[in-house]
Amino acid sequence: MSASKPQESSEVRFGHSLNKEEEEFVARRKNTVLQCLQKLNIHCSQDKVPNIALLGSGGGQRAMVALLECLVQLDKAGLLDCILYLSGVSGSTWCMASLYQEPDWSTKLETVKDRIIKRLSGPGVSWDDKSAKLKKYYMKDFFSLTDLWAVLFVTSYVKEIDEQTLTDQRDLHNEDPYPIYAVIDKQCKRSEEGDPWFEISPHEAGYSLTGAFVETCNFGSQFDNGSKKKHQPEMDMLYLQGNKLCRRTAVACRESSKTFCSVLMFCLICQCISLSPSSIDECYQELLNPVDADPSALEQSSRTKLTECICFIDLCRCIAQRIWGRNYNFLHNMTDESVPAALLQKETRDLIDAGLLINSPYFPVLRKERNIDLIIALDYSDGDPFTTVREAAKTCKKLKIPFPEVNIPSEEGKKPKDFYVFKGQNVPTVIHIPLFNVVNCGGKPGDWRKKYGILKGPYSAEMITEVMGVAGKNISNNIEKLLEQIRAVAEAK
Repeated sequence: MSASKPQESSEVRFGHSLNKEEEEFVARRKNTVLQCLQKLNIHCSQDKVPNIALLGSGGGQRAMVALLECLVQLDKAGLLDCILYLSGVSGSTWCMASLYQEPDWSTKLETVKDRIIKRLSGPGVSWDDKSAKLKKYYMKDFFSLTDLWAVLFVTSYVKEIDEQTLTDQRDLHNEDPYPIYAVIDKQCKRSEEGDPWFEISPHEAGYSLTGAFVETCNFGSQFDNGSKKKHQPEMDMLYLQGNKLCRRTAVACRESSKTFCSVLMFCLICQCISLSPSSIDECYQELLNPVDADPSALEQSSRTKLTECICFIDLCRCIAQRIWGRNYNFLHNMTDESVPAALLQKETRDLIDAGLLINSPYFPVLRKERNIDLIIALDYSDGDPFTTVREAAKTCKKLKIPFPEVNIPSEEGKKPKDFYVFKGQNVPTVIHIPLFNVVNCGGKPGDWRKKYGILKGPYSAEMITEVMGVAGKNISNNIEKLLEQIRAVAEAK
């Protein structure tokens, strides 16, 4: 697609080029990559430094802890500083959010890792804190099941309420890979019209393939014809992690009866916002017997009951309509030939877990302007360990995006190896590493996938250690193979 020039005075950017801040970051990071390559006896000039992206798939808590250990092993091998971009969906973003809390985390990764594991093995977030956070979220213009999921479920796994924003982190990571968080546009996925891939970085948020972006600090604010009408507070990291609904959980909920899901959510909501049955009944009576006087004349207790009742009703509406990730559409009422009409019409868009389309963030890093030479894809998905790379190849072929052919022996579907390389002419090299494989699981990867299924509750300290152990082997056992491919793309460039 060819994007047109930005409209005069527009706060929305149309174009496939990288934003100025990302360009500057990448230029600095390439100096680090060059120094790293030289230490590894891989020689290239400044303008021929290969662009390497590391991808973390979805996979709930196992993705979170597995990605953490893979990064640790890359660091121990001296390869972490080769990585230009770090991108994730779903559970992998839980790891990324924890890492990027710490300035220049890659320079002290062992210490940061210990801190994260200690938190994951400790007590959870209290119900009082969850309730307070949920009420904060309710004050936004749009409240959806994403807010509920973030507060009730994500906090149970990550054991914290992370209120930092990506803008807060802009200048704190000069020594780290550039982070890209990926979600998808629900309406585009359903209609198969427009660009479903939506990326969020410290500087911009927008549609990866279309080339339409807004500053991250303004993402979620109300726009009309390219101009901001009403500012909304920037989304915090807890909310962004809430956009990562585990794929298996989503499928399970969709296949379960609506009554069961509604009852389950009803109980959780009541517990979280402290509404007892008697309180709900009192709220109901308040609505049945409204007063004609000015609302300020209501007693404080009555106003509180009404507020709680309205909150409860709104939550029920979200459940009934299955509203996830609803926010203002920054493209609303704009006119641009390069942007699919479907993205311009509605005032709101719903952004959901990318795992519901392809459970790995290939398409943000495959933007032509990022010029990626090597993709290292760490796959923590449930089910078929090759679905992500196969679907990426299929979609790239349809969209005419350069991507290697993916051919995998049928007998390896249930018993994958620990390292795959897909190459071709004028396409990026793709390394695919399934989490559970015949090498690190004693020939029984299926047993491990079952033991550490996506729907398992928060892991114990022992479970965390075990998952990290097998994940780490995928890197430590393949250092020479990784070096071989890094050297190959450097020489080719």
